[in-house]
Amino acid sequence: MEAALKTFFSSPRFAVAGASSDPSKFGHKVLQWYLLHSLPVTPLNPRVPTVSVRSTTYNTVASPASLPSPTETALSVITPPKVTLALLKEAKEAGIKAVWLQPGTFDDEVLEFARQGFEAAIAGMEEGTVGDEGWCVLVDGEDGLRVAGRKWKRGKL
Repeated sequence: MEAALKTFFSSPRFAVAGASSDPSKFGHKVLQWYLLHSLPVTPLNPRVPTVSVRSTTYNTVASPASLPSPTETALSVITPPKVTLALLKEAKEAGIKAVWLQPGTFDDEVLEFARQGFEAAIAGMEEGTVGDEGWCVLVDGEDGLRVAGRKWKRGKL
């Protein structure tokens, strides 16, 4: 998993599929995590043109292919498993190389596709997560940044 973390966080850009303006949803919390760590992130949500975090509004993109540079983007996924599989197929076709499947976003079929279809796929329980529900950027993300040797600073929202 260390190699997957390094690959994921070595990406110059990030995207959050399932981004939301609702602070109670994980799509909001994960987007906010990237923003708080001053990482270049694009919210991905085909249902709304914008999402807000605190008092700032961000334009969304509708699909992985709509990202400014999909081949340079690592994708965090916060969608139901049936949506996740279709999303991963689009992401692979767009050239995304690394994905992070948050807890609850995958089933066995999704996990198998992710692990075979991408250079790096972070998901599940194995190999060192400190979370009790599986690898989660909110819990394991800072360790991943360190593994990748990525300097970050706590941003302000």
